[in-house]
Amino acid sequence: MAQSTIAALSSGSLPSGVAIIRLSGPKALRAVQTLCGDIPAPRKLGLRTLRDPETGDPLDQGLVATFPAPHSFTGEDCAELQVHGSPAGVKAILGALTAMEGIALAGPGDFTRRAFENGKLDLTAIEGLGDLIAAETESQRKQALARLSGALAEKITLWRDALIDARAEIEAHLDFADEDDVPQDLPRDFGPRLARLASDIESVLAGYADGRIVREGFRIVLAGPPNAGKSSLLNALAGSDLAIVTDEAGTTRDTKDVAIDLGGQLVIVTDTAGLRETTSKAEAAGIARTGRALDLADLVLWLEAPDVAPMPLPESQSALWRLATKADLQNDPSPDTFAISVVSGTGLKTLISRLKSHIETRLSGAETGLVSHLRDRQALETARDHIHRAIALADRAELCAEELRLTSDALARLVGLIDTEAVLDRLFAGFCIGK
Repeated sequence: MAQSTIAALSSGSLPSGVAIIRLSGPKALRAVQTLCGDIPAPRKLGLRTLRDPETGDPLDQGLVATFPAPHSFTGEDCAELQVHGSPAGVKAILGALTAMEGIALAGPGDFTRRAFENGKLDLTAIEGLGDLIAAETESQRKQALARLSGALAEKITLWRDALIDARAEIEAHLDFADEDDVPQDLPRDFGPRLARLASDIESVLAGYADGRIVREGFRIVLAGPPNAGKSSLLNALAGSDLAIVTDEAGTTRDTKDVAIDLGGQLVIVTDTAGLRETTSKAEAAGIARTGRALDLADLVLWLEAPDVAPMPLPESQSALWRLATKADLQNDPSPDTFAISVVSGTGLKTLISRLKSHIETRLSGAETGLVSHLRDRQALETARDHIHRAIALADRAELCAEELRLTSDALARLVGLIDTEAVLDRLFAGFCIGK
């Protein structure tokens, strides 16, 4: 347990209606008592005047709450000061606190890191907390909350318990095979149990692609020849003039990502450079980036216009919809295209409705609250592969036991029981100060 005491503004930028200053550590309660004279009963709000310990001058008036260890977010003594959101007032209070011996300003993620170190949160829950703070859509909020509440950690606990049983059986077979009360052979269901465990991990792992979409966004790429109306459609979907639109071919020289909330789901719409032969180095670089965007797309909208020469459809592993743009200029679009017009609005509402339905269908039934980080996928794939090897080596007890140990290690690494320092340093670098 960390011995220092940390303090920070936890409620965001100033000025604001209310500012919350948080403390954690062995001197947290004493520090608040020094500022306020006395402190309320634990987990009860009390109105207090905060005074400068040196001069006795009032700094502010606000609500004070204390949370003695271990019943706090960090597992240490904690306190919160709810004061007015004045930059000068907050600065004065933090200055008075850090002037006390043993109290320092917190860095990014310091409170959450202490919660992890004191066993209040596992690593998957911490990632869920970070996702919740960053959530911009309803689906992201639900996914992050499921992770924070321990949906993935519960699965991992069950898997590790099953592995402990299996390892105990095979290691007893190895170490005490000459004892009369130890069976000479492994239980008949030993292999089937491992196979069921591998299948369970595989089923959760199968939700990674959809979980990644919820967390990072469903990627829609607008592609087609120059002047097909890609930038105009981007502006229409975003509801703002974000991309330059002219009748000059090749205006877009780069990919442009725009995030929109479509029915509670984060969608990243990518405008791309028109595909054509060109002698312009800048345009050629943009076209190369278009190819890379197509490789990453979850859905490609291929735009064709009546005043633009058609071109072959691109090679793409993703779903591809053909859109006949500039419907106001034509009366008879191709039967396998969907007609829209940004000028008249024709087909736009229907297109958006179809996109919502497509995304909902794409994500339906997936346990998207469980696996959404690349680290999840890598750890679960490693665990699955070791289990398969353990099954194949069931007749060679020493090697089978080692594969089961490596499976346990992969799962332990996922929740942060081993090899966590590098992961923690990278993870908390993205947290805000005061969390």
